[in-house]
Amino acid sequence: MAILQSYYQDVYRSPVVRLSGYSGRHELASSILAYLDFGGATGTCKDGVAETMLAFATERGTLQPGMPVVEASSGSFGAALAVSCATTGHPCILVVPSSLPLSRRQHLQNLGARIVVCGSGGRRALEQVAKDTAARYNGYFTNYFANDDNPEYHRRVTGPQILKAAGDAIDAVVIGVGSGGTITGVAEYLKAWNSMIRIVAVEPSECAAISGGFIGHHSIAGIGPGFVPENYNPYVVDTVLTVSTADAERAAREVLFYDGIPALCAFLPDAAPTNDSNRPGRTAAATKVTQVVRPFACSMYVVRGFVERVGTDKPKER
Repeated sequence: MAILQSYYQDVYRSPVVRLSGYSGRHELASSILAYLDFGGATGTCKDGVAETMLAFATERGTLQPGMPVVEASSGSFGAALAVSCATTGHPCILVVPSSLPLSRRQHLQNLGARIVVCGSGGRRALEQVAKDTAARYNGYFTNYFANDDNPEYHRRVTGPQILKAAGDAIDAVVIGVGSGGTITGVAEYLKAWNSMIRIVAVEPSECAAISGGFIGHHSIAGIGPGFVPENYNPYVVDTVLTVSTADAERAAREVLFYDGIPALCAFLPDAAPTNDSNRPGRTAAATKVTQVVRPFACSMYVVRGFVERVGTDKPKER
């Protein structure tokens, strides 16, 4: 086995796995192939994106050695960016909403990020604070939701890897939409190779901005930001489908049980003091364990529905 010069060389080699267990349980005529991209330092699909966006900016000269990197993110991309900045020698500044749990702030700080709290406003307010912060510290604002370096990573890495692994076996590709980078980059690459491939965008039914539905809270990590990101290219998307958090969680458990793939993970939010009835006069730290559904899992549920409801054509011989 070769010795790698960087861990990211391994991150870029994400496997494509046939979900025989899930397909068999639901008696699907077509095969489901899963692109597993969560083997990075933070355990999400954002590690390679963050590292590559910094590399692109450095190559252009817009990111100089030691320059601070600023982003409005409190989620998986913020964590991945903090790690990438630490390994490349850049200070990382993350702008987060005041509603972010204290434990999450602490987690990002433990990864090396400096936290700037935005007291009010939505996504636009966070982005404006990030821009102002970058200008104040002579930093580089990655602008994850509107920077073409995001989908460019998927044009160069994700799309080619899917095509190399699956080739002519691809009838449709189902992708959850967060920043819009994955679906745009993958779809543009694959449709340039075969325009007949169907591209299906997935968003939470509780927060369906792309399809013009209700905007609310959901528990599917990494997708459904509540607005249509600038990176999202609707012209390469054939169908937009929604999935509820409950259905995504059910699909995640089935993929874990029948195919052994961790589509459901857990994290620990704030530990809040609570009265301990068994020990008067004392308080106990009650920690709620919350299950978080990976975007991959919600795509699996939608794939099943897509095969049953939309994919009525006779499947190709595999």
